[in-house]
Amino acid sequence: MKIYVGNMAFSVTEPQLRTAFEAYGVVEDVAVINDRDTGRPKGFAFVTMPNAAEATAAINALNETDLGGRNLRVNEARPREEGRGGGSGGGGGRNRW
Repeated sequence: MKIYVGNMAFSVTEPQLRTAFEAYGVVEDVAVINDRDTGRPKGFAFVTMPNAAEATAAINALNETDLGGRNLRVNEARPREEGRGGGSGGGGGRNRW
């Protein structure tokens, strides 16, 4: 199960998140999302746990708990919305007539 972790302090690291979630089961992957332009953390991450029961236990236990001075928002990740991100952007520039 893929888990969304939001409202993170910018100082929270992948190892810290892994440790927090491993208290509830096996953690397959942790990805703190960084801004592609600045390289700075964006304040959210995704954690993947292969066992749904363990993932649900982690969500229930860690949601609204303090990590790094902020209360985490933890829930099951939703599929990416169509039309978001990844696009090549639009025109701009001058008229060509």
